[in-house]
Amino acid sequence: MKTLLDQVNEGDLPRHIAIIMDGNGRWAKARGLPRTAGHQAGALAAERLIRFVGARISIPYITLFAFSSENWDRPQTEVSYLMNLLADFIRSKLAEFVEAGIQLRVIGDLGRVPDTLRQEVESAVAATAANDRLRLTIALSYGARQELAAAAQRIAREAAEGRLEPGQVDERAIADRLETSGIPDPDLVIRTSGEERLSNFLLWQAAYAELCFTDVLWPDFTPAELVRCVAIYQARQRRFGLVEEGAR
Repeated sequence: MKTLLDQVNEGDLPRHIAIIMDGNGRWAKARGLPRTAGHQAGALAAERLIRFVGARISIPYITLFAFSSENWDRPQTEVSYLMNLLADFIRSKLAEFVEAGIQLRVIGDLGRVPDTLRQEVESAVAATAANDRLRLTIALSYGARQELAAAAQRIAREAAEGRLEPGQVDERAIADRLETSGIPDPDLVIRTSGEERLSNFLLWQAAYAELCFTDVLWPDFTPAELVRCVAIYQARQRRFGLVEEGAR
């Protein structure tokens, strides 16, 4: 009997998958439930995905887009619920992350998040720093344009202080000053719920990523759907501007 992983070539898996988790509100609306119920179901979907990747498939980097810089404009009651949900998620999963060898990293403007959530993030990041089975990054209060602007500001300050020459400002210099420094660029970006845009997510890092858009709403996203997206990725030829057939 074939298993789920028989659908993909385990020797050619993407090293880094980034996911825009979209559709919680529509999932709840379709069931006559409040939006908060959709976010709760979305947290369970994230938990399911992390466990599967951590235990069953050799993908060392996963990045989840949990809350964008634009999401702050949502109703305050929903924002507060999401902040508390994220704090509870990190707190409740910390022991599991440590035991499973999952390293947690959070990118985004944490200066805007509540103190309770920021403290949970800092504690979890420190407690999992030595883990290397799976490197999980959560994008929280994150926007790619803001990230790029911040990197430009760092470069400008270093140049003004005489620590960086104009000729030294190349792609590597910019990448090293992004919040994802040290993390390989995503090979595959997945967006759920049928929307087909990046929505200010990893714009620099996803320059050569394969994109997979699925109609599945995030709370319904399963390991089987992840494997389907990986199979789509493996069926494509990644040429990076080259012309050789089969170049990856």
